[in-house]
Amino acid sequence: MGLLDLFFVASNPILKVLLLTALGSFLALDRIDILGENTRKQLNTVVFFVFNPALVSSNLAKTVTFKSVVLLWFMPFNVLGTFLIGSALGWILMKITRPPQHLKGLILGCCAAGNMGNLPIIIIPAVCREKGSPFGDPDVCHVYGMAYASLSMAIGAIYLWSYVYNIVRIFSSKVNEKVNIDEFASNMKSGGASELPQESCSEALLPSENYSVSMDCANKSMTPEEKVPISYAIKYYLRVISRKINLRALFAPSTTGAIVGFIIGVVPQIRKFIIGTDAPLRAVLDSASFLGEAAIPTLTLILGGNLLKGLKGLGILQPLIIGIIAVRYIVLPLLGIVIVKSALRFGFIHSDPLYQFVLLLQYALPPAMNIGTITQLFGAGKSECSVIMLWTYALASVSLTLWSAFFMWLVA
Repeated sequence: MGLLDLFFVASNPILKVLLLTALGSFLALDRIDILGENTRKQLNTVVFFVFNPALVSSNLAKTVTFKSVVLLWFMPFNVLGTFLIGSALGWILMKITRPPQHLKGLILGCCAAGNMGNLPIIIIPAVCREKGSPFGDPDVCHVYGMAYASLSMAIGAIYLWSYVYNIVRIFSSKVNEKVNIDEFASNMKSGGASELPQESCSEALLPSENYSVSMDCANKSMTPEEKVPISYAIKYYLRVISRKINLRALFAPSTTGAIVGFIIGVVPQIRKFIIGTDAPLRAVLDSASFLGEAAIPTLTLILGGNLLKGLKGLGILQPLIIGIIAVRYIVLPLLGIVIVKSALRFGFIHSDPLYQFVLLLQYALPPAMNIGTITQLFGAGKSECSVIMLWTYALASVSLTLWSAFFMWLVA
């Protein structure tokens, strides 16, 4: 396959994203007001709770089996490597650029999470259909390619909604805590302190960071011989841990959908009831697939709507955008080549060229579009996220073309 043909294969999916983003921006204009801020928030909630879980679970259930999971055991570690290395590079980028507090979670998320599902699901079948592809028979390539891409999407969704989601949540909560503390301080300066008794023991504003204060208050109500019961201390620390971990946030809807998809695909007794032309419950999977198809276009429209507000701060974001582009399109792909080739040399992965191509491609993808969903949920950096997505996806057509050509030459 020639370089020009490969350019069209890689750029067409990106062009679709850019066109839908432009449509979202147009619908969000004040004169049109079809996709206003409140509408985008409501749509984002539907994407988060309905469309994304349906997309992940349906694709995973149809293409993943127990045999494929055993054969592809290295992929979860490979995707985890992209997240961890990207996070480390994002942390270095933050140290260099010193961004505002509310953008730190966004920067780490964009550097860590690549578009593991949407783009591979579009690109890999297109590559398989091209004449001169190094991956053999187009039909066989399509079947295996969809399995690889679906597993990549599911694993990426688990890491995105359990790792990046909580990173953005933690940094956005720090911003909210700082705002609350500033408001409290201003109220105290304006005379609010006179309303509080001097000797009273009140509940701490931030319990997780002020355990000593609440314990001092407890000690004041006890005689010197008495000590704080150990059961009280254990209960307190358990409450702190539960607040920090936030299990409800950890098992986001897309993570739950991925787990359900794994169970349906891997367990034969369940699979035969849901998947297949003769399956009695095949309508359940068909309905989930039908819902999941709406996730990508809806999410892209929301991204375009958020872009209008974010363009105003483009000058401030230039160093960050350049840094994220360097991380995702230069450093990560180079490190990915070293990791995948080392894994092949030590026998951790099999010699299937298509499988190696997918593993390499995972290091060269633009940031995950669902980062826009996460920033919209927490209201932290949602406008800046749209600007970052615009430039990273605009350059992805060139970057993916060059890296895809090199990866195909490398595995052929």
